This record gives sequence, C-alpha cells and structure tokens, in this order.
Amino acid sequence: MTNYVELDVRPILAAGDEPFSRIMETVQSLGPDEGLRLIAPFRPVPLFSALGSRGFTYEDYEIGGGDWEVLFSRASATGKGA
Repeated sequence: MTNYVELDVRPILAAGDEPFSRIMETVQSLGPDEGLRLIAPFRPVPLFSALGSRGFTYEDYEIGGGDWEVLFSRASATGKGA
C-alpha cells in the first residue's frame, strides 16, 4: 500500500511562484513505499509525463472549485499513464 506525502501547490501559485522545483524535491525525497498527493488549482497535465519518465503513474480527480487532486504512485502500483 502506498503512503502519500501531500503537497498543496495552491498557496505557492497564489503567491506568484513556480511550484515545479518544490514538486520535484518532494518526489526525490519519497521513500520506496511513498507517493505524492498533489493538490493544484488546475489539472497538471505536464506533470503526468514529467513524473511518468521517473517511473510514476497517476490517478487524477477533480475535487471542486476547479481544484484537482492527483495521486502519483510508483509504476508498480495501479494508475493511469506511465
């Protein structure tokens, strides 16, 4: 079972900053049984291939108000994308 580390990038974006480096730092710090639970104010499509190339799959859900939750898991877990 995957344990998810949550990263909400909405405050980063609201402050006018770019969250990509923070996302990648979080991904690099994940243990073998950990995934990333990303909360964003839009569906972060470019991340699907960026993290897919690092061995992660994803499941994405619209959670209301235009916000999205994306669960990134290591490819051994079930998910969309590759």
